[in-house]
This record gives sequence, C-alpha cells and structure tokens, in this order.
Amino acid sequence: MCVAAVAWQAHPDWPLVVAGNRDEFHARPSAPLSPWQDGSGILAGADLLGGGTWLGVTPSARMVLVTNYRVPEGSVPGRPSRGKLVTDLLEGREPEPVETMNPFNLVEVNGTSARFLTNYPHRESRPLAPGIHGLSNGGFDRPWPKTLQVAQAVSAWLADGQADPSPLLGALQAETPGMAPGHAENGPEPRFAPVFIRDPLYGTRCSTVIAVNRTGAGMIVERSFHPDGSASGEVRIDFDWSPVLSQGPN
Repeated sequence: MCVAAVAWQAHPDWPLVVAGNRDEFHARPSAPLSPWQDGSGILAGADLLGGGTWLGVTPSARMVLVTNYRVPEGSVPGRPSRGKLVTDLLEGREPEPVETMNPFNLVEVNGTSARFLTNYPHRESRPLAPGIHGLSNGGFDRPWPKTLQVAQAVSAWLADGQADPSPLLGALQAETPGMAPGHAENGPEPRFAPVFIRDPLYGTRCSTVIAVNRTGAGMIVERSFHPDGSASGEVRIDFDWSPVLSQGPN
C-alpha cells in the first residue's frame, strides 16, 4: 500500500475498518483480490513478480498491510520481498529478519490485538492503540496530508453509521492534492501528492476497503484501475471472524 487508514477499536459497531490505495508501476504483473488456492485461507491480491501481497485477511482473524518507507537511497535490489512478510504474518509464521528487508511500515491485526511494526530507522514493534491511524511512506507519527484525508474519510464513514463501502472507495479516488499544514517536517514533495495517482506509468492500481463489525462479519472490497485511471473491475468477498473473536483476547 502507499496510503491507508486503519480504524482499530475506534467505534463500538466496527472494531476494524481499513481503507487504502496501492500505487505501483502498471506494468508490474499482479492478480486481483481472490481466495488463494494454496490452503492458507488468505483473501488478497497477489504480486506476481515479487511474490506475496500488500494487504490481506484470513478467516483466522488476521489482517496485515504493508507500505514502503521512502528513503533517499531508494530500495536495495535483492532484499527479501516485503510482500512475503505480509504472507508470513497472515499465515502465522515468523518472518525473515525484518532488518534484511527494504524499509517498511506495517500494521498487523491478530484476533483482538493489533500492532505497528517498522524496520526504519530501526526495528520497532508496538501495540496499536485504539483510534484511527494513518499509514503512508513516511514516519508513522508524521502523517502526510493525503494520509490525513483518508483517515478523515474513515472517521466520517464511521460517524455516518453505514455499512456501504462505496463512500470509502470514492474517497480513495480523491485527486485534489493534499495541502501541507505549514510544517516543513511533514516531508518534501509527497506531502502534496493526492490520494489517487492518475498516471499511465506509475499510479494507483487498486483501492481496498476492509470492514469487520462487532459480530465478526467482515468484508473486503477491491476496486482495480486501468493506467488511465478508469475502473477495471471490483471484487467483494465476505468473511467471518466470529469464531475467533468470541474466544476473547489472544
């Protein structure tokens, strides 16, 4: 993912809501959201080049999403895939040492617990506090304006008390550049980037919404896009976390 908002235990009716965009080169081969046929139970899209995924859920009440952390030197070729990190965590496996990977931010939900994990500037793992959190390609505690836009959209969706994911999917297609709130530390150029990137070479490939209600009934919806920014398809899969959530905290 390149921008996402995670509402964790922020509303009594919706313990988990996620909304985010994946920006990537349009030429990079990917598969749309589907149930994986490897026995893992993973519901996710797939990176057919690097392997793994950028965001997914499983029936065992797991959700993991990852964003790249932008650094001046860029990514180092040959390092383990960050998408494989997501897959390992979704399957409950201990991933490769995160210090060997290119910089990333990650949010993991496991039943009734959640955490934030990063490896830049050093490895850090901490519980995710209840609330609405933005995640992008910079520091977790310094969200960019586009991240705030998505977080505000999630907050408004929760306040409206609806279950239709359409408003969130619409908010993820916002092309108005985010305005920096007058603080230079928010970062250079990316602080002006819009939520939705329309570009024939590198742009928003898909928007995803995940919502789990207090009974454990969940949905994951993915809307895919052509290089010109027009929608190419939409997939919705419903899932049930109630057997796990009813067991209480992990």
